[in-house]
Amino acid sequence: MDVENIETSPVEDTAETGENLDNPNSAAGEELDQSTSSTATQELPAMVDQQSDNTRPDRPGLRILVTLVMISVLGILAYLAFQRLTQARGGTSAEIDPAAALAQAVADPRDIPVEVASVPYNIPETIAYTGIQRKPEFKTTIPERSRVDVITYTVQQGDTLFEIADKYSIKPETLLWGNFETLKDNPHFLKEGQVLNILPVNGTYYEWHDGDTLAGVAGLFKVDPQDIIDFSGNPFDLTTMNTQSFGLAPGAWLVVPGGTRPIKDWGPPTITRSNPAAARYYGEGSCGSVYEGAIGNSTFIWPTVGRDISGYGYSGIHPGVDIGGALGAPIFSVDNGVVVFAGWSDYGYGYMVVIDHGNGYQTAYAHLSAVSVGCGQSVFQGGTIGALGSTGNSSGPHLHFELSFNGAKPNPLDYIR
Repeated sequence: MDVENIETSPVEDTAETGENLDNPNSAAGEELDQSTSSTATQELPAMVDQQSDNTRPDRPGLRILVTLVMISVLGILAYLAFQRLTQARGGTSAEIDPAAALAQAVADPRDIPVEVASVPYNIPETIAYTGIQRKPEFKTTIPERSRVDVITYTVQQGDTLFEIADKYSIKPETLLWGNFETLKDNPHFLKEGQVLNILPVNGTYYEWHDGDTLAGVAGLFKVDPQDIIDFSGNPFDLTTMNTQSFGLAPGAWLVVPGGTRPIKDWGPPTITRSNPAAARYYGEGSCGSVYEGAIGNSTFIWPTVGRDISGYGYSGIHPGVDIGGALGAPIFSVDNGVVVFAGWSDYGYGYMVVIDHGNGYQTAYAHLSAVSVGCGQSVFQGGTIGALGSTGNSSGPHLHFELSFNGAKPNPLDYIR
């Protein structure tokens, strides 16, 4: 029997061949079983597909939402890429294709063309930065802190008091006040090999004694006690600030910032022809009698042949001038007068001559190599009284010349011509 005939008229064929169907061993039965199995095998995939389609729901809304999200993300990326590239171009959007840049950025940021990636980043003028901008500093400048300790300096050959003071940015007076035991307030006492204290600030140096008070020390040097306390280099014991001694033991040294005191004048005292014995303590050149003689005319000539100021000029710590010259050069009396001191001085001036001019003026000539006049002798303007030298505390041949009037010592350069 044919399978097609079974599909078109199943009832008739079944009826006509009933007995064959009932007999499963018959040829017709076998043929029917095979036909039925084949038909079932062909219809099974279609049924499975239909069943699968029925279990997968169709969601068009979700697909639309995903599409919109993707479009939005791509739009944002395109906008950001466009802004970045236009800023890199200095705001000129016409030079960069944002779509192309976006496509390159999405594909692989490393594939951005060199001419785009290397565009210098220029800050548009329209952008204002209100924050603090840090500028690189390739060299660090460390500020110098003020020195608070006292250091020492060894005097070298050719040094002067003024040169040493200038080297350490302090006043010459401070150098003297910090070294009274060595220099005795006399710049002519400066010698090679001496070790000097160098104070950190201008002022004085004071050794604390038993019984001292801070108020007394401050009054001695005319400063406020707090100025001494505030100087961090002083060895105060802060735990005993309520005592008079402030924790200082005898022998301790204090820097007194801004402190001052009178400079001791080691030059010849006022010696008049009526009382020359007043200089008896000053050295063996003193004279002891009362003299009469020549009177000056109050005009003064230059005291030697040299004209250069060598060594120290006139100042508050050096009440005279040092005039350079050759060893043995003649020294002249600047005006008429009477010799009231002639010989050796014990205070650093070596061989010295002092002339009283009888009108309130007195002149002194120190560091001489020789003295050619004697006590009580009248001398006249321009007369030779000795020879230029380097005796006493002297660093080289020169004349130390002083002029005084009624005990005061003005600058000689304002008087001699």
